[in-house]
Amino acid sequence: MIQLRRIALPLIALVAAGCASQAQRTEVAANGDTAPSAKDKAIIEQRAIQRWELLINHQAAKAYDFLSPGFRATKSREAYAAEMNNRPVQWSKVLPYSQKCEKPTVCEVSLQIDANVNMPGVKGPVSSVGFVTETWIKTGGKWYILPNMPGAKGG
Repeated sequence: MIQLRRIALPLIALVAAGCASQAQRTEVAANGDTAPSAKDKAIIEQRAIQRWELLINHQAAKAYDFLSPGFRATKSREAYAAEMNNRPVQWSKVLPYSQKCEKPTVCEVSLQIDANVNMPGVKGPVSSVGFVTETWIKTGGKWYILPNMPGAKGG
């Protein structure tokens, strides 16, 4: 009986240790494959808010730096600034709403945007609250917005 305990206890300990280490590896792999780190999520939110604050303050030339390198290759800083600063809507406030991150280098960010719009036949600007969903990608170790391109078709 004592002989059996000498063999059984180390065997049970070995099996338990193997199970614990396997569970730990699976958890790390699942986290690594499905979402950015908590630090990255905080950075994404901060960058999204910073970009919108620049747009609110008509500093689209500075907001240009938040655009993905691929998008920047298609549009100059000056063209982007003119397009964004001359919109008929006047954005006034941005608040974070939610994030959906299913890959380590891609995250969808939803933001609440308060705006004022001058409408024909209405005295003064009309206040409005809307939501935007942006795609942020990590490239070269940094997070950038990947703007929706009108007419682009995804698969």
